[in-house]
Amino acid sequence: MSEQTPANTGNAVWPILRITTLATDEAVVCRVEGEIDQAQQAKLENALARAVRDRPPQLVVDLAGVTFCDSSGLNTFLQTLQDTTLAGTRLVLAALSPQIRRLLEITSTDELFTIRDNVHAALHTDRPHQRGRP
Repeated sequence: MSEQTPANTGNAVWPILRITTLATDEAVVCRVEGEIDQAQQAKLENALARAVRDRPPQLVVDLAGVTFCDSSGLNTFLQTLQDTTLAGTRLVLAALSPQIRRLLEITSTDELFTIRDNVHAALHTDRPHQRGRP
């Protein structure tokens, strides 16, 4: 299956979830495009888990291209937050759509995440001191 065409599962056609990753010495940026739902959750989980495995100082998840996100995506973000905390990596969600921002607000999880307006702000904002770290 090509990443340029939707997956065809029986009668249902699911939009593609595209994830591109760029790694530097200071951060890994995962750019996510498409819809994040139960059908696409594993793909996102795998990409973010691979990014965390290398223990970068910071993982930025660029959500500017996400057109839909349900609780499957929220659960993936929460798992990634737990994984990055254990790895000593800072997780930043960047460029949230109003729908994703609302999802985080109504579930009161917005306070758990570091959120920035865009990737540039995520990469160029001083890292806050964290509990137990200098």
